[in-house]
Amino acid sequence: MLLTLADSRLPVGGHVHSGGLEEAISGGAVRDLPTLREFLVRRVRTSGLVAASIAAAVVDGRLDVSAAEVEADARTPSAAARRASRAQGRGMLRLGKKIFPQHDWSVHPSRPHLPVVAGAVARAAGLDPHQSALVLIYTTMTGSATAGQRLLALDPGDVALLGVELTPLCESTAAAATADLADMSDPLLDVLAQRHELRPMPLFAS
Repeated sequence: MLLTLADSRLPVGGHVHSGGLEEAISGGAVRDLPTLREFLVRRVRTSGLVAASIAAAVVDGRLDVSAAEVEADARTPSAAARRASRAQGRGMLRLGKKIFPQHDWSVHPSRPHLPVVAGAVARAAGLDPHQSALVLIYTTMTGSATAGQRLLALDPGDVALLGVELTPLCESTAAAATADLADMSDPLLDVLAQRHELRPMPLFAS
């Protein structure tokens, strides 16, 4: 189940989100493999950590759904980023209802934040907080990495190797996410998210 939830083919709509990378490439901040690596590290350490900490708190019961939704809103300053999270959360909720129909999904809003409903799905699947945090961090990294591969026409092998190299960072970030709720913000990622919504005919939804 851990591998299934971390699979990029999971139909939650994540493949149409770059996590701000499309805007970063357009602005020249990300140009090649080294700058893509810098972007991924930055995103894992900030938004990835925050999302993972919320999911882990839902899994271990420190946060119920309503409280987790409030915490996710408070930790996502960009309105555009909140909309992106809820768009993917809606897809995850739809999937959760299909895989675990016996679970009570009525406590979730129709457009929940992704880390909140991902935590609920992980809990229904029997994953522990650390495993759920790993899923969120891994998908945060690979979503942007795959977008970078497509937008920059990078060698898929190089991008895959980059993911392997960042494994220790993902594991240490997951460990930090299970310790306490994180409130790490990145103004640059917030600005990129807002600017992206103003782009005419973007290739990615975020």
